[in-house]
Amino acid sequence: MSYKRLTPCILIDKGKAVKWFDDRVVISEDVVTLAKQYCDRGADELIVFDLSTSDEDHEEAIELMRKINRVIRIPMVAGGNIRRQEDVKKILYAGAKRAILNFSKAISQEILEEVSLRFGKERIGVSLNDFDGLFKRQHQIAEYTSEVIFMHRLDLNSVLSITDIPCVVMTDTMEQSEILKILKSSNVKGVSGLLVSQLDMNFNKFKQICADEGIKMTSFESLLEFSELKLNSDGLLPVIVQDYETNEVLMMAYMNEEAFNHTVKSGKMTYYSRSRKEQWVKGQTSGHFQYVKSLTVDCDRDTLLAKVEQIGAACHTGNRTCFFQPIVGNDYDSKNPLQIFETVYHTITDRKQHPKEGSYTNYLFDKGIDKILKKVGEEATEIVIAAKNPSPEEIKYEIADFLYHAMVLMVEKGVSWEDITKELADR
Repeated sequence: MSYKRLTPCILIDKGKAVKWFDDRVVISEDVVTLAKQYCDRGADELIVFDLSTSDEDHEEAIELMRKINRVIRIPMVAGGNIRRQEDVKKILYAGAKRAILNFSKAISQEILEEVSLRFGKERIGVSLNDFDGLFKRQHQIAEYTSEVIFMHRLDLNSVLSITDIPCVVMTDTMEQSEILKILKSSNVKGVSGLLVSQLDMNFNKFKQICADEGIKMTSFESLLEFSELKLNSDGLLPVIVQDYETNEVLMMAYMNEEAFNHTVKSGKMTYYSRSRKEQWVKGQTSGHFQYVKSLTVDCDRDTLLAKVEQIGAACHTGNRTCFFQPIVGNDYDSKNPLQIFETVYHTITDRKQHPKEGSYTNYLFDKGIDKILKKVGEEATEIVIAAKNPSPEEIKYEIADFLYHAMVLMVEKGVSWEDITKELADR
């Protein structure tokens, strides 16, 4: 049996989250905060549908998808109001893992092949609300898509007998027993709909209910029992915490069995405080959570290495890392490429937010987007010219100039290095 997902859905209508396709009661005025709440409570994936009918509302929904993608740490799939290839491009560029075409619409059937060939079938899915649509076009769907979202309580046995494509069932049922029955279907990879999308949904608790029913859920699962790890003289396990992107060492703490199990189950780093004699979730009071990316034990099984996504500062002093006081040696991290890019980016951002007299960066911002674009174009041309020369020294300087101006453009347009690296990783 494959692992299953709990996938809440956000239906956007005029910039707000509504209850259901045929029930436009507003359940949240702030769809970005709602998405983050789903993520923080343990959802595995998020479906976002744009229910708009106008181009203006559609653009607003795309922008909200972009904002949602920046605050969640789970995959997002999105669809709705797709009428041309450009709409698919916008959804994918907004950060969606996959764009979903409504296959009950003729235009979706017409553009499926071209968007699949352009963006890759793994980036394309379809939504269906009738059995006939799947039966008549099963070969087209199989060739050009990687996921099907069933929008209705169909006869799953009939559906799954004619397709091997992984599917997510999106249902309006509020019956827990029916959700469990759906998840037990062999080709169903996840479930979405009204029950899973409740505002107070406790995903970790529901996953335990699923596990008790023999359903394997997507979550962290330790390959070792805590009893197999070697503890120190205080009965605790030392944990070294590292930024998963930059490999920067952030802090060192300790876990007991309760903290270890809570970390694995919740996906949030949880420790044991030796001074307070109690468990604590990192960021519970400050908001500076550490989200688990991986846990690795050393060769002696007596020290844990945690790679995390750090929100805010790791140190109680407000510093990014607890290891900020030099004693001896050189600061080799000053040449870490990722850190340099982030540092320069943050400096440019600070200039935009807090202008400094005489700053060339502020000069560019003051002149506006046309000036910034002109400089980006000029620096790109300089790279081409420098590349024609035999010495690599000149091209080094020109690329540095280009990257700086590109970062000014990124800040001006609200694009972060995380957006860029995530896009590259998705490719």
